[in-house]
Amino acid sequence: MSEVKVPELAESITEATIVKWLKAEGDSVAQGEVLAELETDKVNMELNAEQDGTLTKIMREPGDTVHVGDVVAMIEEGAAPTQKQSAPPKAEAEAAEKQATQPKEEKVEPTPASNDNQRKESVGARAATPAARKLARAQNVDLHNVRSQDPLGRVTAEDVKANNVAQPESRKAAISTKPAAPTISTDTEKPVERIPMSRRRQTIAERLVHAQHSAAMLTTFNEVDMTAILDVRKRRQEKFVEQHNIKLGFMSFFTKAVVGSLKAFPLLNAEIQGKEILLKKYYDIGIAVATEGGLVVPVVRDADRLSFAELETNIANLAKKARDNKLSLSDLQGGTFSITNGGIFGSLLSTPILNAPQVGILGMHKIQLRPIAIDKERTENRPMMYIALSYDHRIVDGKEAVSFLTKVKELLEDPETLLLEG
Repeated sequence: MSEVKVPELAESITEATIVKWLKAEGDSVAQGEVLAELETDKVNMELNAEQDGTLTKIMREPGDTVHVGDVVAMIEEGAAPTQKQSAPPKAEAEAAEKQATQPKEEKVEPTPASNDNQRKESVGARAATPAARKLARAQNVDLHNVRSQDPLGRVTAEDVKANNVAQPESRKAAISTKPAAPTISTDTEKPVERIPMSRRRQTIAERLVHAQHSAAMLTTFNEVDMTAILDVRKRRQEKFVEQHNIKLGFMSFFTKAVVGSLKAFPLLNAEIQGKEILLKKYYDIGIAVATEGGLVVPVVRDADRLSFAELETNIANLAKKARDNKLSLSDLQGGTFSITNGGIFGSLLSTPILNAPQVGILGMHKIQLRPIAIDKERTENRPMMYIALSYDHRIVDGKEAVSFLTKVKELLEDPETLLLEG
């Protein structure tokens, strides 16, 4: 009999949530076969069998929080038992008859204490710090009944201590009142549904709040006439697809324009480390992708060295991996600047939030025909897009941010210059 343990997940990641079991108790498993899917703060990972055998016991359920080294299942080495399949019909009939004549054993219900312990161990529906979980177990406190002071609802050790102080008073009040029947507020009679936040959604929420609280974030806007890019795509699309087996989209143009602008204004390609500014001489551009589990930002490495076709291929591959939950941690780490496109969902204008520790993010939006004054006498309907740059004002001044966004606009409105920018 061997134990199935939670493996080392990744640097700085010590716990995960069991999403689902792909094998059931009694199933045969082969070495390397996937037993379960784990969700970490950043990506989903697979739990694999380390030897052939039979999965005899599953010790943790979907939704449970597990830590590195925790035992979650047991495997009995060797082939799966085949007695049921090989037993003759007569033997099966005799066994069934014997079982029917024997008195049924009473099912032992778990004690309330054991139920409480199991509920405390499984905190997938309630986010809590490790210190809070440890203190709750020691003091036999149900985390679901602890009121959190954190804006995100995360229970801390201080919340558990405060719960213990308030609990005696609440018990006295309950004993003294003893209502004949519970009163139900009219609000609770309305239909509601409580959905636990996934580990990834909790992490996204924490990172976004952290970005707003830790950076002096400001957003500046401009608009781009997309006529030239639409013309290039219309004229070159068929041959581009034939040659590269992928469509020429907008992201390659915007990535090229961003790289060219970062070269001209390098502080947008930096980050703050303590009291120092770290200027990055490489261009790893994060491309935001919407998935069912939330927004993720995989990174296109060395974007300045890639052609239009290579950029489109890389972005398409990363987007597919994101939607299939196949991204690795290396796909998400180390970006220097990010691009997000709300236009695909119809957004006309927005203020994107920084992807810390980056100090700049470009927001793309919906292309919309608008009347534009060409000169004093002429007005034309042009395909226009609002673009937004959110930046960290601690190291990026307004002049530099506005100049950066103007550079992006100029490069996009004259796509030939993108080739000259390299």
